[in-house]
Amino acid sequence: MTGKMTQQPALKVLVVDDDKSMRLSLVELLEAAGWQVQALARAALVADTLGHFQADVILSDVRMPGMSGLELLASLDRAEAPPMVLISAHGDIPMAVQAIQQGAYSFIEKPYEPRRLLTVLTHAAEQSRMRISNVRLRQRLYHLSGLDRVLLGQTDVVADLRRDILDLADTGASALISGETGTGKELVARALHDLGANPDAPFLALNCAALSPEAFEAEMFGVSGETEGRLVAASGGTLFLDEICSCPLPVQAKLLRVLEDKQILPVGATHPVPVTFRVVSATNEDVTLAVAENRLRQDLLFRINTLVLTLPPLRQRRDDLGLLATHFLAEFGRIYEVAMPELSQDDVAVMLAHDWPGNVRELRNACERRVLAARRGGGSMTHAIQTDTQFDDVPDTLREAVAAFERELIAKAIKAHEGRMDAAAEALGIGRRTLNEKIVKLGLDKDALI
Repeated sequence: MTGKMTQQPALKVLVVDDDKSMRLSLVELLEAAGWQVQALARAALVADTLGHFQADVILSDVRMPGMSGLELLASLDRAEAPPMVLISAHGDIPMAVQAIQQGAYSFIEKPYEPRRLLTVLTHAAEQSRMRISNVRLRQRLYHLSGLDRVLLGQTDVVADLRRDILDLADTGASALISGETGTGKELVARALHDLGANPDAPFLALNCAALSPEAFEAEMFGVSGETEGRLVAASGGTLFLDEICSCPLPVQAKLLRVLEDKQILPVGATHPVPVTFRVVSATNEDVTLAVAENRLRQDLLFRINTLVLTLPPLRQRRDDLGLLATHFLAEFGRIYEVAMPELSQDDVAVMLAHDWPGNVRELRNACERRVLAARRGGGSMTHAIQTDTQFDDVPDTLREAVAAFERELIAKAIKAHEGRMDAAAEALGIGRRTLNEKIVKLGLDKDALI
């Protein structure tokens, strides 16, 4: 499935030639090809014209009275001005070489071949637009902060979601976050907590699929006179129930009792201990279907779905791809100490054509592969997105391959952030709890990495 692409505005060219007949001929050719054209007889007028006509490319004669085309080229700020294509009936090889050395995009001799001229101008203009787009994306990312960085994007659906979070964060009402894997549900849960009335209170994240009915009470409620339960320690904060539809039914019953009674009874205790939470849950499943299949208690669902936030999959917010990719490329460029690869038109096209089943997490991983390839002097988003790339030393099982990749990635993030685990977790796009669990599971020695 491909995304709907918005209609791009016509390319704009500024034509500079003192020969009126040649100037009119170029204007006629370019307008017939769909360009917006502004024509000037003197190069000295270019600077003022660029102030109100935002050209994508300049097409200029070389030999003109007053300021020549080469002098015009030298007067332009390469960082700000559009690319320049020079055209001349008097051109020779040394002049062409000089023009290119001074920063010209290309050099064309008169009489010109129309098709080649249009091709050169089109390539120059499209590269100029892509460069400007990349600069604007980096500027926008530089000014983002707070919730904008958690929910990065400028599409309407993401903007609406940010407004909902800002409006609902301080209500304290229970919230259910739904969305496909990789859409950032835990990040949204943390945003609700961080923007709430008591951001300094504990944030306890529980992977419901991993909760054991047998050990639940001892771990969560604590043992009288021995250990304090995790729910007691986190009282007053946010209880994040991840993968709620995968929670064992006996555990669901115990959670429901806690939420209803607002108290727990530690193992071996005779008196209950009061607890209070804001409950935020997350699922990538249809909760209605889970209830119908008796995998999720309906009375528990009614307790946790006062507010419902739905995270859109990446394929439904394709206009955010450039912004997100630029953010991740810059981030991994800093981690791996390499210049951020620029997004080309081919990169954007392949990203728009991809369905992104792994959502933002998949895009993040693709951007990391792109940066790693850039360290070796090559790469493209096409290769970064491919999932069937062959490697020389492939482990015997997929599980080993995934573990090896995670181990290397987490180790590099911890080193890059000098052991600051919150910063490393944010850079990896996962929660602090998830990072801690993976460190233990993968057998990483955090202290040895710092």
